[in-house]
Amino acid sequence: MKLLVFTLPVCSHCRRALKWIDELKEENEAYRDIEIEVINERRNKKLADSYDYYLVPSIFMGETKLFEGKPTKDDMKEVLEKALRQ
Repeated sequence: MKLLVFTLPVCSHCRRALKWIDELKEENEAYRDIEIEVINERRNKKLADSYDYYLVPSIFMGETKLFEGKPTKDDMKEVLEKALRQ
């Protein structure tokens, strides 16, 4: 399974979300099988424009939006759990 994480370099919420994902992968071995592709929406505008979101970070699995907005560690855990169930 692969998650796309749309971010911006200046986004503190994006950095926090990615940090929590890394922490959760260390805490739970099952999460390590989930591939994370971080996409800078400015550098990949065409790809970013093909997804329906307004805020970053936004996380998609395929075409399905799993998260958008200001994250908590629990939000990121829920995203990883959803990815495992797919």
